[in-house]
Amino acid sequence: MTDLCFRTAREMAAMLRRREISARELVQAHLDRIDAVNPQVNAVVTLVPERALAEADAADARLLAGEPLGPLHGIPMAHKDTHSTAGIRTTSGSPLLADFVPDADELVIERIRAAGAITLGKTNVPEFAAGSHTFNPVFGATHNPYDLERSAGGSSGGAAAALACGMHPLADGSDMGGSLRNPASFNNVVGLRPAPGRVPTYPSALAFSTMGVQGPMARTVGDAALLLSVMAGPDPRCPIGIDVPGSIFDVPLERDLTGLRVAWTSDLGGRVPVDDEVTAALKPQVRVFSELGAHVEEAFPDLRGADEVFRTLRAWQFAAAFGPLLERHRDTLKDTLVANTEEGLALTGPDVARAEMLHGVLFERMREFFTRFDVLLLPVSQVVPFEVGIEFPKEVAGVAQPSYLDWMASAYLISATGHPAISVPAGFTPGGLPVGMQMVGGHRGELELLKVAEAFERATRCGERRPPFV
Repeated sequence: MTDLCFRTAREMAAMLRRREISARELVQAHLDRIDAVNPQVNAVVTLVPERALAEADAADARLLAGEPLGPLHGIPMAHKDTHSTAGIRTTSGSPLLADFVPDADELVIERIRAAGAITLGKTNVPEFAAGSHTFNPVFGATHNPYDLERSAGGSSGGAAAALACGMHPLADGSDMGGSLRNPASFNNVVGLRPAPGRVPTYPSALAFSTMGVQGPMARTVGDAALLLSVMAGPDPRCPIGIDVPGSIFDVPLERDLTGLRVAWTSDLGGRVPVDDEVTAALKPQVRVFSELGAHVEEAFPDLRGADEVFRTLRAWQFAAAFGPLLERHRDTLKDTLVANTEEGLALTGPDVARAEMLHGVLFERMREFFTRFDVLLLPVSQVVPFEVGIEFPKEVAGVAQPSYLDWMASAYLISATGHPAISVPAGFTPGGLPVGMQMVGGHRGELELLKVAEAFERATRCGERRPPFV
């Protein structure tokens, strides 16, 4: 059963359709896996085993009856605890929502379940998904399966750790400043931040915002593409949705990298400090692209203004989302969440207008950069997984980090550009901690990015190294 739980989602789907295994057997194998390893990592925080097995029986009955099957038929998944799930509590890691049970699925869960996936439960998050380290006062911290004394990252940290341990083969997540990519890097799995609108969101209080997106996580690039094919596609309730069906991603990803134009930067031209262990793990992997026929050179886009864009628009969104909570429940919210919300409440109209103007200039610079290159490579995270007991690294490569945002600039600066970005397993430190490679594609270029990422994955096979305790 352990071997079964580490198969790809595509392999599981094929086995189910050939009736080599039943959905009930597959779900039970994953429930057993959760029971065996979750106490050590604390990744799955709400479990619905009876419901999952009932859904599995219904899935088996549909197969036997010859009914049409979705692309995720019988595949077990646990969902991020910020994503509303009908009949299952959705806490967002906050005591204020500790007993909240939604009446309806939000759109991303609705699509995943309509595709045939079976819900196992919910995965852990930081309080209100704020920050890239998964801990909260409701469920505690999620531990990194490669070193249980280290962080699993965040905010999709529970999802990533569960993937690494074989608790589920696919995971939904979200990403504003790196919340799909950072935990993917920390847990040796794949996390894709799509372009805004690729995965429509509903309901959404800020429906036109482009900073936060939802996207897939998996143990392989191919499985991430499979889940994206289900999550993506327009919806009339999302005004920025891209009018292209998600099925374009359910295709073979083979690609010859001969002639691919690759830019590599270890630190965005000195814009971000990066620990030596991260750089040492990634530099040899950059050469893989040259060995595969790509033309690689050191280069980076002009990201002036990106920091202001991200921090201003993020604070503005926090003011909109948490301003009312701040008035009534200040003592219940963590200090960093309070600080970011207060920053947003202090913004003026000209502050937001300036950020939006800088946003447009940044997009134009990125458009020009991608006329010269096909993909940009850089670190996902500036640090390796840090101690689970601290809130954030206070120093990176000898440079002080004043806030819980500073250490993740290599991810959030890319968020500000609006370009799709993926974290792919790329190596380990001498102490066995995972390090991911961030690959950034052209505007709305997820399919091409997935093809490049899979070619790298096949050549390196770093994602096949499992956590030592499993």
